[in-house]
Amino acid sequence: MALPTAAAQATPLSAVQAVLVQSTPMPADSVQVEGYDFNNGVDYSAIMASYLRTGYQATSIGQAIEEINRMIHWRLSDELVADDELEEFRDPETRRKVKCKIFLGYTSNLVSSGLREVIRYLVEHRMVDCIVASAGGVEEDFIKCLGSTYVGAFSLPGADLRKKGLNRIGNLLVPNDNYCKFEDWVMPVLDAMLAEQKATGEFFTPSKMIRKLGQAIDDPRSIYYWAYKNDIPVYCPALTDGSLGDMIYFHSYKNPGLIIDIAADIRAVNNEAVFAKKTGMIILGGGVVKHHICNANLMRNGADYSVYINTGQEFDGSDAGARPDEAVSWGKIRLTAKPVKVYADATTVFPLIVAETFAKHHEATKKRET
Repeated sequence: MALPTAAAQATPLSAVQAVLVQSTPMPADSVQVEGYDFNNGVDYSAIMASYLRTGYQATSIGQAIEEINRMIHWRLSDELVADDELEEFRDPETRRKVKCKIFLGYTSNLVSSGLREVIRYLVEHRMVDCIVASAGGVEEDFIKCLGSTYVGAFSLPGADLRKKGLNRIGNLLVPNDNYCKFEDWVMPVLDAMLAEQKATGEFFTPSKMIRKLGQAIDDPRSIYYWAYKNDIPVYCPALTDGSLGDMIYFHSYKNPGLIIDIAADIRAVNNEAVFAKKTGMIILGGGVVKHHICNANLMRNGADYSVYINTGQEFDGSDAGARPDEAVSWGKIRLTAKPVKVYADATTVFPLIVAETFAKHHEATKKRET
């Protein structure tokens, strides 16, 4: 048999050119991929610091931590005094006290979950300035003060649960009795609101109603108790889309006349953004709460900082799934911003993010003050 010639043995030039493409040099500030080495022991802060270098959604979490820390630490004194600045904001001490206004938005299911306690911590310690929640994100907080929610399973059959008077939220179970307790508690509050409306001639807005409910619950486990105590506004553009809406419906037959003024709240939430020197958005989930915060920031030509955490995809054109860059096109996030989207279930990642941002900052502040 004849041996192959030297030409036949040579690697085809086209294959070499296709596979062995010459790399261009990486930029000097490029981050090398390197995960956490557990040979160094269990150091949770170091583990979290490694997320930026890990890749995939771990890197997005690391970027979200950086973005939120920028929100927390910004002061007006970081900026040069603008030529058209108001006189009150020219004083250096005043400028050091002006912070970024942080908007927090979240959906109903997250208050149903144990993330409720994380959100309550932020509100209790005045770490956020303005909240937008769904109707369920409001009522579930009060309902939890009246009765417990339990861990179940995603696979529990709905028909069997219905016969037992158990409502399923994902893998959580809420006894229907909790909603009966909620009705017993909230009806007298609605009666008092109607009496106040008749006496003053003024209508309640959703935010004023939530404030009234937060005052009435008088329970430090509640998000809205602390929102009332700390004068943090809570907006709910779809207030009737839940058990609160059911209660308003029943109340309209038992004691008719209560009017909820939604128009006044749109002015209020937009002004929260318009008159802020800097704004940051932290939005857990999608839907109406996401758009309501983004649209308010449109009124000031976009938020300066932004973090989305949700599992939505953009291929269907939904606002919930839209990436931050889509909001940039609408003027809801500033052209100069460095927004972050984390594709994850907020219950898994938000406690970690809070630990590395708000909680760490709060603990450091306490140490400085002692």
